[in-house]
Amino acid sequence: MSVAVVGAGAFGTALAVALAPHQAVTLWARDAGHASDMQANRRNDRRLPGVDLPDNITISSKLETALACDTLLFAVPMQSLRHLIEHRDLSHRNAVACCKGIEVATGLGPSAILSSARNAAVLSGPSFAVDIARGLPTALTLACENPEAARALQDVLATSMLRLYRTTDVTGVELGGALKNVMAIGCGAVMGAGLGDSARAALLTRGFAEMQRVAMALGAQSETLMGLSGLGDLTLTCTSDKSRNYRLGLALGAGTEFDAATTVEGAATARALRQVATKHALDLPICDTVADLVDGVVDVPGAMIRLMARPLKEE
Repeated sequence: MSVAVVGAGAFGTALAVALAPHQAVTLWARDAGHASDMQANRRNDRRLPGVDLPDNITISSKLETALACDTLLFAVPMQSLRHLIEHRDLSHRNAVACCKGIEVATGLGPSAILSSARNAAVLSGPSFAVDIARGLPTALTLACENPEAARALQDVLATSMLRLYRTTDVTGVELGGALKNVMAIGCGAVMGAGLGDSARAALLTRGFAEMQRVAMALGAQSETLMGLSGLGDLTLTCTSDKSRNYRLGLALGAGTEFDAATTVEGAATARALRQVATKHALDLPICDTVADLVDGVVDVPGAMIRLMARPLKEE
């Protein structure tokens, strides 16, 4: 089964590096100059510096070359996924979404956008690109509604240092990966503003309650949110400055500049959740506050007052 990673950002490159010792991998880069640099230097110094690219990674800027492979791992920003595959025939391909988020325009997750594929799956869980690329032990969840396809993909994509657990709860895995980014922005803002570890723990915990609220409303299984793609990813992303979402929060809390060119999926997801909350009559105060924070409607002191002044209630 031939494999291509569509997207040569840090995470896509790391996945290609992790899989390369076991099979040939095609790595697609959107920019032809970037692809040429990687092919010549056998490194992706723009996105994942210091990591050598094995010889059996073929780098291409021609999307058709990547899409000719049997299994496609899409490691592109969530908001650009639909445009990338538009008018492409995926009916004979396995499409695995490695992006985390909710499409702002539709409120859909990545598996719905990839639904024309033979099998659409989602790969998610607590992982930083640099750890995967260095061969450090990592465990992720692979979600696919077709159990047989999930087993086949698990066999192809798992390695000695990349352990995959499978599930058929695609919705739960998608939501865990998307919503934890929103909470990471909030937790970063708490720490950036110097509000303390206790405040971060409170926000993380109450944020997890909101994640479960959304997941249950959309038909996910509660145990999925307790697993790697939910609680596991939430814990990692809300406690490490390796997370882009957390770093955005740190900058918002500290009042410092943040690179606007950096993809931060949690900001778009927070905005998209407003539609979900309205449709399902959900109370999501943290998600709503994070959306206002990234849009400049409220600052961190105002966000703190808003959340702390909510009516007292049972847990």
